[in-house]
Amino acid sequence: MRTPVSTYRLQIRPSFTLQDAAKLTGYLHNLGIDWVYVSPILTAEEGSDHGYDVTDPSTVDPSRGGPEGLAALSKAAREQGLGVLADIVPNHMGVATPGQNPWWWDLLKEGRKSKYAEAFDVDWDFGGGKIRIPVLGSDDDVDQLKLADGELHYYDHRFPLAEGSFNDGDTPQEVHSRQHYELVGWRRADAELNYRRFFAVNSLAGVRVEVPWVFDESHEEIVRWFREGLVDGLRIDHPDGLADPEGYLVRLREATGGAYLLIEKILEPGEKLPETFQCEGTTGYDALADVDRLFVDPAAEEYLNSLDARLRDEAEPADYHVMIHGTKRRIADGILRSEILRLSRLVPESSALPRLDVADALAEIICWFPIYRSYLPYGREVLEEAIANAASHRPELRSVLEGLQPLLLDTSGELARRFQQTSGMVMAKGVEDTAFFRYTRLGTLTEVGADPTEFAIAPEEFHERMVRRQAELPLSMTTLSTHDTKRSEDARARITVIAESVPEWELFLGTVQELAPIPDGPLAALIWQAIAGAWPADRGRLQSYALKAAREAGNSTNWTDPDQEFERHLAAAVDAVFDVPEVEAALENFVAELEPYGTSNSLSAKIVQLTMPGVPDAYQGTEFRDGSLTDPDNRRPVDFDARISALAELDAGAQPEYTEEAAKLLVVSRALRLRRDRPELFGGYRPVPVQGSAAAHAVAFDRGDAKPGALTVATRLPKRLARDGGWRGTSIDLPGSYKDELTGSTYQAGSVELGTLLDQYPVALLVPVD
Repeated sequence: MRTPVSTYRLQIRPSFTLQDAAKLTGYLHNLGIDWVYVSPILTAEEGSDHGYDVTDPSTVDPSRGGPEGLAALSKAAREQGLGVLADIVPNHMGVATPGQNPWWWDLLKEGRKSKYAEAFDVDWDFGGGKIRIPVLGSDDDVDQLKLADGELHYYDHRFPLAEGSFNDGDTPQEVHSRQHYELVGWRRADAELNYRRFFAVNSLAGVRVEVPWVFDESHEEIVRWFREGLVDGLRIDHPDGLADPEGYLVRLREATGGAYLLIEKILEPGEKLPETFQCEGTTGYDALADVDRLFVDPAAEEYLNSLDARLRDEAEPADYHVMIHGTKRRIADGILRSEILRLSRLVPESSALPRLDVADALAEIICWFPIYRSYLPYGREVLEEAIANAASHRPELRSVLEGLQPLLLDTSGELARRFQQTSGMVMAKGVEDTAFFRYTRLGTLTEVGADPTEFAIAPEEFHERMVRRQAELPLSMTTLSTHDTKRSEDARARITVIAESVPEWELFLGTVQELAPIPDGPLAALIWQAIAGAWPADRGRLQSYALKAAREAGNSTNWTDPDQEFERHLAAAVDAVFDVPEVEAALENFVAELEPYGTSNSLSAKIVQLTMPGVPDAYQGTEFRDGSLTDPDNRRPVDFDARISALAELDAGAQPEYTEEAAKLLVVSRALRLRRDRPELFGGYRPVPVQGSAAAHAVAFDRGDAKPGALTVATRLPKRLARDGGWRGTSIDLPGSYKDELTGSTYQAGSVELGTLLDQYPVALLVPVD
């Protein structure tokens, strides 16, 4: 198996094709990257920028460069010594435009007789033998249906007609009634849909890759990539949605000839991947959470809790566990009610359990699930604990819960399998996409894959986790920014300084809330943190983020029934940043207070992520400071020319100030080059003790195995460090002579003061000098 030393994620789309990526391979090699890592490239919905809505798995998307583009990228990568990692989407397909998806079109045309009836996950009996398609404005809109070109049309939507279902003189409504599908009002999707989706996205239909021929046909093109040596490894999107993730990985490993595999899997604190999973690890959200918390000041927790209580006008701050039970229940009873009801229909009549109570009990179990899903028999105890907690919380359902338990543990039954597919959907929508926009005491903590109740970790705890990572997941990815993060690494690095600036944060928030009030205190905290983290940013970006955040939170407005008056206030608050001088001045002053320490956090977090155990990923463009917010903001085009020029200047001897943009590029390039070119320096992990009164402000580790290796030193809690008088003689002991890859300075064996070592940058990357 070929494995990467590092990766660089590129978002492939019509405006940045595989051919464009091929032209960047020289730059990526110079940067120090080992593998280029591309977003989904199979044919997707026309105009899709992300590619996760695959409509034809048999071809590389022509708009993304087609097979010629993949060949060009692979050839260019090989010439630079780079591997290729590709993102694939086995769980679902895009069905927004049926005419673009041959599988879905055939299914709608032929119904249960279609070959693809087995490929899509449809509950035919519930729909009366018809697939319910929620595209109408309301059920009354069947009056708007038209017949044209041998198809059924609803405005711009086109649907096939079953053979023999259309006679001259028939009305569109009569023809519609004879189809294998039923077009229904979009609001009915919440409770009456009868096909599995990706989360609550009606236009992404679940695919049953557990069926052998479905796997074969949907992966034929992917297998070709390995047969022809075009790709070296895969990132698997959302494996938790699959009926049998373990079996899928076995088949995929075999089909790809034993290739390197990563799964997009969120591990909750303390959770481990099943040992039976044939993959090298996850895409790194667990690592992101560890790194972020290393730089958060634990002393701020009580103060931020107190502020949170005041913003909520309550005596106590938000109880996160109570909150997520409520948000998950909101999802289970709302946009994913269809999935809960489908589970309830699988409970046999012989169980004699009341149908409405069954749905209630199933939702309650899911809402007590502490992780995304079980993989029975792995995780059996988690399921049993969730049922026990549900019974304790809802004693009136105890008998129903006890009746469900053996059914949910029976891995031979469809109920147990489908329950495992559903729990992660509710978790993702209820926690990441709702609670993370409500639990707002510090935005750094509410990142994908994190538990925001874990406020901070000390260096000692971080070291323990890294020792485990080196032993258990040495080839798992590490990351700080992705196409799915709520805020980029640099936005979070600046927001993290709020934990060291609570009085300044309270003053700023009070000022802007008086001048440009957002009438939802917790949301106001979220929005103003995000604006401060992203600044400078243009009006459109901030308006889009604020609206999405408010609707995701769902407290003062939402996606399906927006509160126009509240959203007017929200937009006015964002506009005030640009139109009200006092608001702009308050923001500029607050950002100036955070910025030097945010930059320190950014460089420190980056060097830790790039040199810690695992395979570091650099997300496109983040070798410069990037203040992106949640998607689609974090998928904007990147100015690679500027980065190429800056790297050339560094290589010509430029030595930027730590506050300059090129300083991050220096850290990224030198760390990546060292990992790639000197792998013998990264074979183990040992904490390096720090001595002195400011020892808590440094984290240091040696990546050597039997002998000294690369030694990383990074600054933490930089504002408090400056306030308390700096390093004050704090030091580390070097076992030999070292050279700093960032500055070129050399140090002899013995005690080295951090005030000297970190004089130019808040980080150092030391290499033994033989």
